[in-house]
Amino acid sequence: MVTICALIALQVGFRVIDALLVLVGLGRLGISITGVSEIAAYLLVGATFLGLAYTFVHHAHIRMTLVITRLPTRLRVWFEVFGLLVALTISVVLGKGLISLIMESIEFNDVSSGFISIPLWIPQAILTIGVGLLCLALLEALAMTLKIAVRDPASFRDPEAPDDNTPS
Repeated sequence: MVTICALIALQVGFRVIDALLVLVGLGRLGISITGVSEIAAYLLVGATFLGLAYTFVHHAHIRMTLVITRLPTRLRVWFEVFGLLVALTISVVLGKGLISLIMESIEFNDVSSGFISIPLWIPQAILTIGVGLLCLALLEALAMTLKIAVRDPASFRDPEAPDDNTPS
C-alpha cells in the first residue's frame, strides 16, 4: 500500500511540476513513470488477497451472525462448522483454479497488455499465495471448532461475542 501511494504521489508530483512549468511559460520536463496505473492495480490486488487470511483471523470479514447468535450454543457450533466447511471448499476451488491459471500463463508465456509487459504468472502467484493462506486459516478454525463441537459443544463461544468476565 505504501508503494502504491509513493508511485501515485510521484506521478502526480511530476504532472504538477509540468503544469507549473507551463504556467510560467517554460517547457515541460515530460517525466512520467510508465505503467504506474497497471503496477498500482497489481499491487492493490496483491495486497487485498494477501490480507484475506489476516482479516479472517482477526474476525474482520462480514459474517451472518444475526441468525446464528440466536441459536442454542450446541446448534450454533455446528452452524459454524458448516460455514467454515463452505468457506474452505470455495477457497480450495478458487486456489485450484488459480493454480491452473498460473500453469496456463506459464505455458503460453502470457504477459500483461499494458505499457510494461509483466509476466502474468507473477501477480497470479501472489493471488494464489493469499488464497492458500486463507485456506490454512480456515482449516485451523475448522479444526478448533470441530474439536469444541465434538468434545463440549456447550462451551462454544463466538469469538466476536463480548467476554462475560470483562466489566462493561
